[in-house]
Amino acid sequence: MSGQFVLGVDLDGVCGDHTAAFREVVASERSIAPEQLGEQTTWTYREWGMDDDEFLRLHRRAVLEHRMFRTMPVMDGAAQALWRLSDAGVWIRLITHRLYASWGHAIAVGDTVAWLDENGIPYRDLCFLGQKPQVEADAYVDDAPHNILELRATGATVIVFDQPYNRELPGLRARSWADVEGHVVSLLMQRGFPVQQQLDGMEPPEDRIRGHLGSSDGPPSHGGLV
Repeated sequence: MSGQFVLGVDLDGVCGDHTAAFREVVASERSIAPEQLGEQTTWTYREWGMDDDEFLRLHRRAVLEHRMFRTMPVMDGAAQALWRLSDAGVWIRLITHRLYASWGHAIAVGDTVAWLDENGIPYRDLCFLGQKPQVEADAYVDDAPHNILELRATGATVIVFDQPYNRELPGLRARSWADVEGHVVSLLMQRGFPVQQQLDGMEPPEDRIRGHLGSSDGPPSHGGLV
């Protein structure tokens, strides 16, 4: 996207609280209280007593039966920060690997788009794929250790969205969406991009998409699927 700063943003663990949503599903499937599962401290959920096969089985049920991608809690401040960055001239490109459940792609995509609309998350592109280095961006926000390492291996700038399972990774780190916003504005200034500020008194940015739902014009900051 020539002349425009593109920010590649992960969904699970960055915009949405995947751990909280999946904890509820696993607890329900095992007929236990969610608190019994404890904190997710590893990427593979071994601390919850599951191997790869069990994870795939439960995650498939979470997506297709519990509709986790439709009901996942949103991270505090995500919509507000992304709208402010969009107002500042940043092209928001959402990148997520949610199509690994066979025969469930229609539900995964539909629930993802509905969740984005319901939570007022702005975006220009929505990309569903696992190999994130294939998607070009000026900077990325991600929580998955393997994605961060793969992206950085290509020379990409990656902001680590803080989670217990990525604390050993060095470099730019965001413990909140306010931190993400600060890092991105700094990158914009370092690379010579003009920063457009939101004017006081304007409609709260996170409410704009809701105001356009049902309008024939459509929301201004949505794009097509990739």
